[in-house]
Amino acid sequence: MGPTAAGKTDAAIFLHEQYGCDIVSVDSALVYRQMDIGTAKPDEQTLIKAPHALVDIIDPWESYSAANFVNDAYGLMEDSRKMGNMPLLAGGTMMYYRSLQQGLSKLPDADVVVRDELSALAEDIGWDGMHERLTRIDPDSAERINKNDPQRIQRALEVHQISGKTMTQLHQEDEGNKLDYLTLKIVIAPERALLHKRIEQRFEIMLKQGFIEEVEQLKANPKITFDMPSMRCVGYRQVWQYLEGELNREEMIFKGIVATRQLAKRQWTWLRKEDNAIWLDSTQGGYLDRIKKLTEDFIES
Repeated sequence: MGPTAAGKTDAAIFLHEQYGCDIVSVDSALVYRQMDIGTAKPDEQTLIKAPHALVDIIDPWESYSAANFVNDAYGLMEDSRKMGNMPLLAGGTMMYYRSLQQGLSKLPDADVVVRDELSALAEDIGWDGMHERLTRIDPDSAERINKNDPQRIQRALEVHQISGKTMTQLHQEDEGNKLDYLTLKIVIAPERALLHKRIEQRFEIMLKQGFIEEVEQLKANPKITFDMPSMRCVGYRQVWQYLEGELNREEMIFKGIVATRQLAKRQWTWLRKEDNAIWLDSTQGGYLDRIKKLTEDFIES
């Protein structure tokens, strides 16, 4: 586990090469086909050398939920163990990790009337106002949910209005189907200032690799719209706005980097709550050897 740009992919490939681990991607952006550059997806040669399950499995106009991930990941893990291998989950979508480890809460079904009421309220006070409302009702959920994610803000408020309980309360009450695997949890997290520098450098590299052209192709597809979950992936929204003329190039780069840093901040918040996790700095010499030793000790135990 770890924040974006921390070096998770390199560590996963290393463990695959050392132990033949079956890599399962835990990344809500890598599931999309045609979204390669902006998601920092491993290239074709890398995926041949170290296959990642749950990469390139849906089109950008399709949806993929935490429940989908749990079902898919659990099946892949079971298949891996039946083959005598060790499943290795690698990525930074912390909601997926939580859902897999703790089970999915039984949240109420959507209510069209309540949803319409919340949409009307959002027109009056804006989504920033809706996020502030959620902060008062359910500060834990508000901390997890980005202000620019109206779908999840609306869902959290809808759950509270229907059930009288917050999503946080419902998650705590429901044990769900907890993961019955013994796990070794490793968090890869370099020093914060260095991570921010990496994020900035990576965004610049993406632009040189053709990120704008990638979004142009997606934007040209009539099936893909600005408000789809795929286009809420960091960077894609900002480049889309640039292509619409809403941002100039400098603004697009600045906002894209800021959005990525905000994602990393949210990931840090989740990671701090992970029990029994071992934290490693990918910029320190010998950290891969440390991962190897931890893995060997885990296998022997």
